[in-house]
Amino acid sequence: MKKIIISTIAVSALLFTVTSCNTDFDTDVKDIQVTKGDADFTKYISLGNSLTSGYRDGALYSSGQNESYPSMIAAQMKLAGGGDFKQPLMPNDTGGFTNLFNPTTGDFAGKYVLSVVNGALTPGPTAPGGALDNISSGGPYQNMGVPGARVAHLLAPGYGNPAGLVANPATANPYFVRFASSTSTSVLEDALKQDPTFISLWIGNNDVLLYATSGGADPNVPITPVDGAIGVGFSNTYAYLVDKLFPAGTKRKGVIANIPTVTNVPYFTRVPALPLTGLTDAQVTQLNTGYAQYNAGLLQAKTLGAINDAEYQRRLIKFTAGAAVNGAVIADKDLSTVPGLPKYRQTTAKDLILLPASKVLTPQAGGGTSVPLEDKLVLTETETAKVLTATAGYNAAIKKAAADKGLAFVDMDAKMLELNSKSGIVWDGVKYTAAFVTGGAFSLDGVHLTGRGYGIVANEFIKSINAKYKSTLPQVDPNKYSGVKFP
Repeated sequence: MKKIIISTIAVSALLFTVTSCNTDFDTDVKDIQVTKGDADFTKYISLGNSLTSGYRDGALYSSGQNESYPSMIAAQMKLAGGGDFKQPLMPNDTGGFTNLFNPTTGDFAGKYVLSVVNGALTPGPTAPGGALDNISSGGPYQNMGVPGARVAHLLAPGYGNPAGLVANPATANPYFVRFASSTSTSVLEDALKQDPTFISLWIGNNDVLLYATSGGADPNVPITPVDGAIGVGFSNTYAYLVDKLFPAGTKRKGVIANIPTVTNVPYFTRVPALPLTGLTDAQVTQLNTGYAQYNAGLLQAKTLGAINDAEYQRRLIKFTAGAAVNGAVIADKDLSTVPGLPKYRQTTAKDLILLPASKVLTPQAGGGTSVPLEDKLVLTETETAKVLTATAGYNAAIKKAAADKGLAFVDMDAKMLELNSKSGIVWDGVKYTAAFVTGGAFSLDGVHLTGRGYGIVANEFIKSINAKYKSTLPQVDPNKYSGVKFP
């Protein structure tokens, strides 16, 4: 997954109720006359981040954009008097930017594809498809999803200024640079210029997700605090954004969604927390011998009173042969400092090993055994707790904003939890789950959805719109969209 690190300093100056054995989607209105109800879909605009833009497989590319959930919703709205819905399409079906590509981090590479590596299907990025282009003259655009954006970024003037891409820290976003109406505008300003009659808003994921996908190791992507001034704290910034989009006395209608918990996303669940099994007696002997000096140092620290027995037991590294599951050895910065000893321990069931770790958790690489996993590859129990606390705070603020403004509300967190269950979601006999690659709903980056996954999301938005505004927009058929592509 590519991350976009943008400073917020400038700002301050899928999922449903089971209704039959074949389909988990209720309120299916495909055989009912389509009506707009109390809403006006003449000018629909969607605001958000990568999930709104149609980003998938680690990149933004044209065919993925054409299967964004807002474009699906807009097509259904058109049946009820909705207008045209224009998207800032990428100039190719690969994604990435040749002039911004970072070969070290992989940022702005092309989309992930599956290929056979060492006899196994493995996702990997492609070369970027072209240089950063500017399509502002073709606007305005109604899909205003900007990959990498946090809540505060939607308010930031100059977020589409190319000069801000090379500032330190960066103050602009290349995806908004592509279609911003001017170098001084904000995403919010460009949205309101179009005088929309209906708005969807799904934003907030990146305020906590970028911290989580870095394993809590990157100081440039902290968790946005729940509380704080506008432009700093999530709650006040989100409330301010919603108030600007839906000011008092407006006839404008809309729908807003909360954010999923990371523990329901395959990027954090694909690799088991205790990933090592089937170790031979010889391997265990070699590993335990290798960590004997470290364990002896821990015992000495305990004897001297530098650490208590609970911490000693937590940090003790011991492998077991046979069918037993073993935690991976990791570097954990939150462990107390013991002079002369590294901060190592083995993972427990409460840690989350990130998807990229699968490349080093191999006998050849020795990751998690003779070579501890880097901090950036693990979201520890302590770090996960921070993520869950922030997510709960964000979602409380989002739900309050919906209630305060009388907007339709989508509990996407609950629906993603349902998708992550063993039973998953079923549409017309096809089952979708949050399983990586095989579940059908998530793309190859483990965070963003496939076209079918976005179809599930679109239907949840449509359900909420219909329930709130008495419209009868028909749901889409997720099975008609694309899933993971196999070679």
